[in-house]
Amino acid sequence: MRTYYVFQAASSPDLRGYSYDPTGERLPAQHGPWTRILQISPDEEWTQDVSRAVVAGGILESGYYLWGPVDQSGSLKPIIESDRVEGTAVFNRDNHQIGTIQRLLIEKVSGRVLYVDVTFGGFLGLGVHHLTIPWAMLTYDSELEGYHTDITESQVRGAPAFYSEDRVWLGREREEQLKNYWNSVAQHAS
Repeated sequence: MRTYYVFQAASSPDLRGYSYDPTGERLPAQHGPWTRILQISPDEEWTQDVSRAVVAGGILESGYYLWGPVDQSGSLKPIIESDRVEGTAVFNRDNHQIGTIQRLLIEKVSGRVLYVDVTFGGFLGLGVHHLTIPWAMLTYDSELEGYHTDITESQVRGAPAFYSEDRVWLGREREEQLKNYWNSVAQHAS
Protein backbone atom coordinates (compact mmCIF):
# COMPACT_ATOMS: atom_id res chain seq x y z
CA MET A 1 0.00 0.00 0.00
CA ARG A 2 1.14 3.55 -0.71
CA THR A 3 0.51 7.02 0.63
CA TYR A 4 -2.08 9.01 -1.34
CA TYR A 5 -2.08 12.78 -1.68
CA VAL A 6 -5.36 14.57 -2.37
CA PHE A 7 -5.37 17.96 -4.07
CA GLN A 8 -8.10 20.53 -4.70
CA ALA A 9 -8.34 22.28 -8.07
CA ALA A 10 -8.43 26.05 -8.25
CA SER A 11 -10.66 25.84 -11.35
CA SER A 12 -13.37 23.91 -9.51
CA PRO A 13 -13.45 23.63 -5.69
CA ASP A 14 -15.23 20.24 -5.89
CA LEU A 15 -12.62 18.70 -8.22
CA ARG A 16 -10.09 16.48 -6.46
CA GLY A 17 -6.84 15.15 -7.86
CA TYR A 18 -5.25 12.02 -6.36
CA SER A 19 -1.56 11.28 -6.68
CA TYR A 20 1.26 9.27 -5.10
CA ASP A 21 3.43 12.36 -5.53
CA PRO A 22 3.28 14.87 -2.63
CA THR A 23 3.88 17.76 -5.07
CA GLY A 24 1.02 16.82 -7.42
CA GLU A 25 3.32 17.64 -10.33
CA ARG A 26 1.56 15.29 -12.78
CA LEU A 27 -1.95 16.66 -12.18
CA PRO A 28 -3.39 18.39 -15.28
CA ALA A 29 -2.27 22.03 -15.33
CA GLN A 30 -5.46 23.24 -17.02
CA HIS A 31 -7.38 22.60 -13.77
CA GLY A 32 -4.71 24.06 -11.46
CA PRO A 33 -3.11 25.43 -9.60
CA TRP A 34 -3.57 22.50 -7.23
CA THR A 35 -3.54 22.75 -3.44
CA ARG A 36 -2.75 19.68 -1.35
CA ILE A 37 -5.55 19.20 1.17
CA LEU A 38 -5.04 15.68 2.48
CA GLN A 39 -2.47 12.93 2.94
CA ILE A 40 -3.73 9.36 3.42
CA SER A 41 -1.12 6.96 4.77
CA PRO A 42 -1.32 3.22 4.00
CA ASP A 43 -2.64 2.36 7.49
CA GLU A 44 -5.30 5.11 7.58
CA GLU A 45 -8.97 4.36 6.98
CA TRP A 46 -10.11 5.26 3.44
CA THR A 47 -13.02 7.74 3.78
CA GLN A 48 -13.10 9.13 0.23
CA ASP A 49 -16.24 9.07 -1.96
CA VAL A 50 -14.43 6.97 -4.58
CA SER A 51 -12.98 3.49 -4.20
CA ARG A 52 -9.27 3.20 -3.32
CA ALA A 53 -8.91 0.55 -6.04
CA VAL A 54 -10.37 2.88 -8.69
CA VAL A 55 -8.03 5.70 -7.59
CA ALA A 56 -5.03 3.35 -7.60
CA GLY A 57 -5.94 2.14 -11.11
CA GLY A 58 -6.22 5.72 -12.36
CA ILE A 59 -2.87 6.68 -10.87
CA LEU A 60 -1.25 3.59 -12.32
CA GLU A 61 -2.72 4.39 -15.73
CA SER A 62 -1.96 8.09 -16.06
CA GLY A 63 -0.03 9.20 -12.99
CA TYR A 64 -3.07 10.82 -11.33
CA TYR A 65 -6.82 10.34 -10.84
CA LEU A 66 -9.48 13.08 -11.01
CA TRP A 67 -12.73 12.91 -9.06
CA GLY A 68 -15.50 15.49 -9.31
CA PRO A 69 -16.78 17.96 -11.89
CA VAL A 70 -14.33 18.81 -14.64
CA ASP A 71 -15.10 22.20 -16.17
CA GLN A 72 -14.77 22.02 -19.94
CA SER A 73 -15.05 25.71 -20.73
CA GLY A 74 -16.80 26.41 -23.97
CA SER A 75 -18.46 23.02 -23.98
CA LEU A 76 -22.22 23.14 -24.29
CA LYS A 77 -22.44 19.47 -23.43
CA PRO A 78 -20.24 18.09 -20.62
CA ILE A 79 -21.21 14.49 -21.43
CA ILE A 80 -20.81 12.84 -24.82
CA GLU A 81 -22.26 9.60 -26.12
CA SER A 82 -19.83 6.86 -27.18
CA ASP A 83 -21.17 6.75 -30.74
CA ARG A 84 -20.25 10.43 -31.13
CA VAL A 85 -16.66 9.70 -30.04
CA GLU A 86 -16.31 6.69 -32.34
CA GLY A 87 -15.26 7.91 -35.76
CA THR A 88 -13.73 11.14 -34.42
CA ALA A 89 -10.34 12.18 -35.79
CA VAL A 90 -7.14 12.02 -33.73
CA PHE A 91 -4.44 14.61 -34.44
CA ASN A 92 -0.74 14.68 -33.53
CA ARG A 93 1.10 17.63 -31.97
CA ASP A 94 1.48 19.19 -35.44
CA ASN A 95 -2.32 19.06 -35.94
CA HIS A 96 -2.08 16.42 -38.68
CA GLN A 97 -4.72 13.70 -38.53
CA ILE A 98 -3.06 10.42 -37.57
CA GLY A 99 -6.13 8.25 -37.14
CA THR A 100 -9.74 7.78 -36.14
CA ILE A 101 -11.25 6.47 -32.92
CA GLN A 102 -12.72 3.04 -33.66
CA ARG A 103 -13.97 2.11 -30.19
CA LEU A 104 -13.73 2.94 -26.49
CA LEU A 105 -12.41 0.36 -24.02
CA ILE A 106 -14.26 0.68 -20.71
CA GLU A 107 -13.36 -0.82 -17.35
CA LYS A 108 -16.36 -2.94 -16.29
CA VAL A 109 -16.27 -2.20 -12.55
CA SER A 110 -15.73 1.58 -12.52
CA GLY A 111 -17.25 2.39 -15.90
CA ARG A 112 -14.21 4.54 -16.77
CA VAL A 113 -12.89 4.71 -20.30
CA LEU A 114 -9.33 3.39 -20.01
CA TYR A 115 -8.21 3.07 -23.63
CA VAL A 116 -9.29 3.90 -27.16
CA ASP A 117 -8.70 1.80 -30.24
CA VAL A 118 -7.44 4.20 -32.92
CA THR A 119 -7.25 3.06 -36.53
CA PHE A 120 -4.93 4.61 -39.07
CA GLY A 121 -3.67 3.94 -42.58
CA GLY A 122 -5.28 1.62 -45.08
CA PHE A 123 -7.63 2.12 -47.98
CA LEU A 124 -11.24 0.88 -48.06
CA GLY A 125 -10.60 -1.12 -44.90
CA LEU A 126 -7.48 -2.87 -46.20
CA GLY A 127 -4.14 -2.41 -44.48
CA VAL A 128 -5.70 -0.68 -41.48
CA HIS A 129 -3.51 -0.55 -38.37
CA HIS A 130 -4.83 -0.37 -34.82
CA LEU A 131 -3.30 1.45 -31.87
CA THR A 132 -4.58 1.09 -28.32
CA ILE A 133 -3.76 4.23 -26.36
CA PRO A 134 -4.79 5.49 -22.92
CA TRP A 135 -7.86 7.72 -23.00
CA ALA A 136 -5.96 10.10 -20.68
CA MET A 137 -3.48 10.80 -23.52
CA LEU A 138 -6.21 12.41 -25.63
CA THR A 139 -7.54 15.94 -25.23
CA TYR A 140 -10.56 17.23 -27.09
CA ASP A 141 -9.70 20.18 -29.33
CA SER A 142 -12.82 22.16 -30.25
CA GLU A 143 -11.02 24.00 -33.07
CA LEU A 144 -10.01 20.72 -34.75
CA GLU A 145 -13.30 19.05 -33.75
CA GLY A 146 -11.27 16.00 -32.81
CA TYR A 147 -8.89 14.65 -30.23
CA HIS A 148 -5.31 15.79 -29.89
CA THR A 149 -2.36 13.73 -28.60
CA ASP A 150 1.33 14.32 -28.03
CA ILE A 151 2.18 10.69 -28.79
CA THR A 152 5.07 10.51 -31.22
CA GLU A 153 5.41 8.28 -34.27
CA SER A 154 8.18 6.26 -32.58
CA GLN A 155 5.95 5.68 -29.54
CA VAL A 156 3.18 4.48 -31.87
CA ARG A 157 5.51 1.99 -33.57
CA GLY A 158 6.48 0.33 -30.29
CA ALA A 159 3.03 0.20 -28.70
CA PRO A 160 1.13 -3.04 -28.11
CA ALA A 161 -2.54 -3.08 -29.15
CA PHE A 162 -5.68 -5.04 -28.30
CA TYR A 163 -6.73 -5.22 -31.95
CA SER A 164 -5.24 -5.82 -35.38
CA GLU A 165 -6.84 -6.08 -38.79
CA ASP A 166 -7.87 -9.70 -38.19
CA ARG A 167 -7.18 -10.47 -34.53
CA VAL A 168 -8.21 -9.47 -31.00
CA TRP A 169 -5.80 -9.88 -28.04
CA LEU A 170 -8.00 -9.11 -25.06
CA GLY A 171 -6.77 -10.53 -21.77
CA ARG A 172 -4.78 -9.78 -18.63
CA GLU A 173 -1.38 -10.38 -20.24
CA ARG A 174 -2.03 -7.88 -23.03
CA GLU A 175 -3.53 -5.41 -20.55
CA GLU A 176 -0.34 -5.62 -18.44
CA GLN A 177 1.77 -5.05 -21.58
CA LEU A 178 -0.29 -1.94 -22.40
CA LYS A 179 -0.06 -0.54 -18.86
CA ASN A 180 3.68 -1.15 -18.66
CA TYR A 181 4.33 0.35 -22.09
CA TRP A 182 2.31 3.55 -21.60
CA ASN A 183 3.56 4.03 -18.01
CA SER A 184 7.10 3.84 -19.39
CA VAL A 185 6.22 6.43 -22.07
CA ALA A 186 4.71 8.74 -19.42
CA GLN A 187 7.77 8.42 -17.17
CA HIS A 188 10.14 9.32 -20.02
CA ALA A 189 7.98 12.34 -20.92
CA SER A 190 8.22 13.85 -17.44
